[in-house]
Amino acid sequence: MSKENIIAINVDLQETRVAIIENGMIAELLVERIQQKRAVGNIYRGRVTRVLPGMQAAFVDIGLEKHAFLHASDVVPEKDAVKKNASIKDFLKEGQYLPVQVSKDMIGTKGCRITSDVSLAGRHLVYMPLSKKGGISRKIEDEKERSRLQKVMSRLKTSEGAMIARTAAMGASPDALEADVNYLVETWQDIIKKHHQKRKPCLLYEELSLPLKVVRDKFNDSIAQIIVDSSDVYDELRGFIDRLIPRRLDAVALYSEDEPIFDAFGIESEIKRALERVVELPSGGSLVIDQGEALTAVDVNTGKFVGKGSKDQEETIFQTNLEAVEEIAYQVRFRNIGGLIVLDLIDMDKSSNRQKVTNRLKEILKGDRAKTSVNDISRFGLIEMTRERTSESLGRMLHEPCPYCDGTGSILSKVTIASEVLREIQRRADDSAVGSLEAVVHPGVASELRGPAQRSVKELSKRIGKKIKITEDKNGHMESYHVYSRKP
Repeated sequence: MSKENIIAINVDLQETRVAIIENGMIAELLVERIQQKRAVGNIYRGRVTRVLPGMQAAFVDIGLEKHAFLHASDVVPEKDAVKKNASIKDFLKEGQYLPVQVSKDMIGTKGCRITSDVSLAGRHLVYMPLSKKGGISRKIEDEKERSRLQKVMSRLKTSEGAMIARTAAMGASPDALEADVNYLVETWQDIIKKHHQKRKPCLLYEELSLPLKVVRDKFNDSIAQIIVDSSDVYDELRGFIDRLIPRRLDAVALYSEDEPIFDAFGIESEIKRALERVVELPSGGSLVIDQGEALTAVDVNTGKFVGKGSKDQEETIFQTNLEAVEEIAYQVRFRNIGGLIVLDLIDMDKSSNRQKVTNRLKEILKGDRAKTSVNDISRFGLIEMTRERTSESLGRMLHEPCPYCDGTGSILSKVTIASEVLREIQRRADDSAVGSLEAVVHPGVASELRGPAQRSVKELSKRIGKKIKITEDKNGHMESYHVYSRKP
C-alpha cells in the first residue's frame, strides 16, 4: 500500500464506502448505505411530544421512525437559563415546533440525539445562526494566522449568529471566506423559510452525501489524491472541488482498473481483519476484542516470551504492551468503537513502564478525531478509557446478531441439549397411552444421541418400556427440538 495519504471511494449499488488512508494505513472507514443513510447534520422541523422535567429533556417528533431526544443543555437560546437551574418546561412546551439538528444518529434502540443549537459547515467556516460567540479553531496554533483570521472575520460579521473558522481556513483568502459566509447565511435563510411554510415534522436540510462530506471536512493539502471508482461520483466530486478548492482539482482521479479498488489498495483484507475477535501483534502477542452493549473489553496476550530472566521478561512485557496500545488506538478508530473501553494489559512490575505505556496511548489518541479520555493504569493492570460515540461501530454496521446464539456468542452444547431431550422423553413416557416416542432434533444432536449418548437412550428405553426414535431436522436450530408421543 502506498505511503501517501489518499482517500479511496468505492461506490456500489447498495452502499458507498470511503477509506481514509494515512501513511499507508487505513485510519478510517466510512460507510453509507442507501437504506441506512446517516442523519447527523440534517436539520428538521421538529414537534415537541413530551417534556420530562425530571430528566431535563424532551422527546421530539422529527418525522423519523423514532422520536428524537433533546436535552435541556442543547436548547438555544435558553442555555443560560439551564445553568441557572431553570426547568426545561419553562422554555419547551408540548406541541411546540422548532428547527433542530441531529447530533448523533440512532444507535441500537435509541432514537437520534438532537440540538436546537444549529450549525452549518462550509469549506472554511462553521455558521452558528443562534449563537453569539464565534472564534478560531484551536487546531490553528500559529498566532500570526489566528490574528489574520480574526481581522478578516471581524469585517464579515453577519446580522445574526456567529462564525467559527475551521482548520481549513488556514491561508484562505478574504474572498474565499466571504463566499463561505454568503453561502451559509443564504442556506440558513432558506431553512427558516421552509420551517415556517411546513405544517408537520419534516426534513428541512439534508447533509451532503458521504463522498462530498468527506471532501469538505477532511480533504486538505496533506491528502495527495482522491480515487473513486464511479464516473458519476467522479464528476460530482470534480464539480464540488472546483467550487471549493479549484487548485486541487487534479487530485481527483477515476479508478478504471479491472481489480476492485478496495482489493487493489488492500482495504478489503483490512476490513476482514477489523471484524475478527483476535488481532495478532507483530511480536507474537495478540489482542482479544469483545464488544458488548455497555462496554468493549480488550485483552492483551503476550504469546511466547523471548526473555529468559526476570529482567528480560519485564522488558518483553513492556514492549508487548507498547505494541498493543498502538494497535488498540488504531483498532478503536478504524472500528469506530465508542463508549467505555477497558484494556486488560499484561502486568508490569515497574511503575515507570506503566506510565510510559499510558502516555504512549494518550499520545497516539491525539490523532483521533473523536474525543477520548484515558485513565492511568489501575492496580489491577487495567486502563479505562472512553471514546465519543456518534454512530454505530463498524462491527455493528456490518454484522447482525447470530440467529443461533442471539448475539451472546455461545449456544448450548450438543451434550446439554441431548440431556434435555432425554428428560423430555421421560416426562412424556408417564402417559400410559403412549406406545413410543420420537425426538426430532438437529443433526448434531442426533449424532450425540446415536453416538456418545446411545447407551443412555437404550437404558431410558428399557426403563420406560417404550421405543425411542431419533429423527433429524436438517433445517432446525441447534437448540430446538420436539418430542412427539406415538400411540401403540
